[in-house]
Amino acid sequence: MTIKTARAALSHSAFTGISRNHLDRLVDELAAPFEAAREGRLYRRRGDRTRRRYPGAGHPETLALRDRVLITLAWLRLALPHQALAELYGVDRSTVSFAVRQITPLLANRGFATTTGVRLHTLADVLVYAAAEGLVVRLDGAEIQVRRPRAHGPGRRAFVSGKKKQNTIKTTIACDAKGRPMWAGATRPGRMHDQTALRTEGIDMLIEQYPQVRFLVDSGYRGLAKNHPDQVIAPPLKPKKNASPEQIAAYETDRKAHSSQRIPAEHAISLIKWWRQLQRYTGRRDAFPPIIRAVTSLAADRAAAW
Repeated sequence: MTIKTARAALSHSAFTGISRNHLDRLVDELAAPFEAAREGRLYRRRGDRTRRRYPGAGHPETLALRDRVLITLAWLRLALPHQALAELYGVDRSTVSFAVRQITPLLANRGFATTTGVRLHTLADVLVYAAAEGLVVRLDGAEIQVRRPRAHGPGRRAFVSGKKKQNTIKTTIACDAKGRPMWAGATRPGRMHDQTALRTEGIDMLIEQYPQVRFLVDSGYRGLAKNHPDQVIAPPLKPKKNASPEQIAAYETDRKAHSSQRIPAEHAISLIKWWRQLQRYTGRRDAFPPIIRAVTSLAADRAAAW
């Protein structure tokens, strides 16, 4: 298979998860940061000395930027082995691995698209945007299964999730009422509690700074709702065993109403779970945060058109 045939096959939305028009816009958007990162890498390799040859001199690049983006998208979407992608393009496996390491951080740093055209990068940006647009933010934690750390190593138990009984990494997802992802962050080992991971991002201080922003959360953030009862809304507490039928009926009504309003958070998580790398991640755990941010950024691009 020639490079042209492989690129045409990978350009199909069934392989990359995005349309060709979106791919063209993505390549144009990444051109400047890709070139800046490349020049910075070459500058450090020269020992912090200025360029001695004109740009473009030397051996031509094996893969163009569009091919690097296609390879990275195919790897994120279908978890194709690097060796298989190398065979498609007729290059060495190390070339594909290097391309994935180049493009994934660029995708992760794009931010998350919104319907107004503004891109959000941090949790503070989400609250500023929600305050300006009058949005109610949905928060939920997404757990991704990862490889078990080696035996007798430090921090081995830190990734064991009490909920899934597996080794996981947990990431907090923020979305709006239509399930459009607005932020992915607070990536921590699966043993850490949902609200503890979110508090490491300074959520308490941000809530106090934006008293007009409201949040819908599940029972994992009940402590946060207790500290900020006017802004953070958690599910109602389950009545005691000796509660009257009227109390139980009122509880069920309130619980279902809260669940129906909070369910877009589950829809946002399902958007990123279509990408094979986030169904079960088998790579290095320290390389996972930019991967989930890259996938969520791509999912937000698609959701912003709804």
